[in-house]
Amino acid sequence: MDLEQLFSQYKEQSIEGRYITLDSILPLLKKYNTNNQVQIIGKSVLENPIYKCQIGTGKIKILLWSQMHGNESTTTKALFDFINVLNGDSELAKKLLTTFTFCCIPMLNPDGAKLYTRENANKVDLNRDSQNLSQPESEILRETFEKFEPDFCYNLHDQRTIFGVGSTGKPATLSFLAPSYNEARDINESRLKAINLIAGVNHVLQQYIPGQVGRFDDSFNINCIGDTFQSLGVPTVLFEAGHFPNDYVREETRKYVFIALVSSFNILSENDIVNNKFDNYLSISQNKVVFYDFMYKNIKINYDGIEIITNFAAQYKEELIEGEICFNAYIVHINDLDNYFGHFEYDAKGALYHDEYGNFPKLNQKADFYLDNNVKFVNGLITI
Repeated sequence: MDLEQLFSQYKEQSIEGRYITLDSILPLLKKYNTNNQVQIIGKSVLENPIYKCQIGTGKIKILLWSQMHGNESTTTKALFDFINVLNGDSELAKKLLTTFTFCCIPMLNPDGAKLYTRENANKVDLNRDSQNLSQPESEILRETFEKFEPDFCYNLHDQRTIFGVGSTGKPATLSFLAPSYNEARDINESRLKAINLIAGVNHVLQQYIPGQVGRFDDSFNINCIGDTFQSLGVPTVLFEAGHFPNDYVREETRKYVFIALVSSFNILSENDIVNNKFDNYLSISQNKVVFYDFMYKNIKINYDGIEIITNFAAQYKEELIEGEICFNAYIVHINDLDNYFGHFEYDAKGALYHDEYGNFPKLNQKADFYLDNNVKFVNGLITI
């Protein structure tokens, strides 16, 4: 199966970029609701509807939810790409629909999506509310879980550009986790199913993004939804969509999330998770904070009449301005950058730094500056 071609065929063209809101997906939900597959299952803090799309007649029940964090939209896009496959008439669709029943919550946190924040409208992180269930969105997910009684759970997220695959210098374009079910991080039958599934998906992804798959930290936190569902005996897989080079809007990463989803269901349909692949899972390097968006090396600055050579780094801040996400680069670290990488790196080779603020880099300052070698940087990047 050519998974890249499959993605191109079924990619949902009406949604793209980072800012995906309830308004973005409502037309799609209406389109899919041909036989009562789409239902409102509750309302958010701000009374926005939360939808589920349930499709398929198979025995294996899969619960998937996305945008639990409102500003994590990549997996939402990929989920709709996958739903397009299910609504097609291919042999793959027929196989999936007779093998599985899918219950998809494509936007658990519509308020956070609109505000482009991690938290909900009450400023609560829903992924730390699985025990208190203090928020309506948390209650809705738990009620859906209990009524649907899934065989597998897919917890779909984005992660920041700061994560790399160990110390390899490669970005963690996708990362996975089979969450722990107890403090000891033991392996029981349920968690092993998730581990084996991730190992199988990683094997496929290495053909597309070699060395760019990471493993998330498995420290136990019962307040996290994945740890809770795993502790309740349901194999749960955490997806973290990360950075692909020069893909800040995450359209390329979206493709690999789609490939991971389709691959996982092929693996499950073939019952290819019966062998113990724990060693394969552990061979996936852990996520590590090793990246900045921008690194500038060997910059000469004149500080109170003394010339020194230093380095500094800048990071994009995603800011919602007039309904659009703007990537604005700010200086976040000065001096030692050993053991770090930049998605963009520049060696000034001793060129003198100038800016409009005081002629030396300061934390939280916009990354707008120029060098005496006639190179100018605006919003972090070289400009002519």
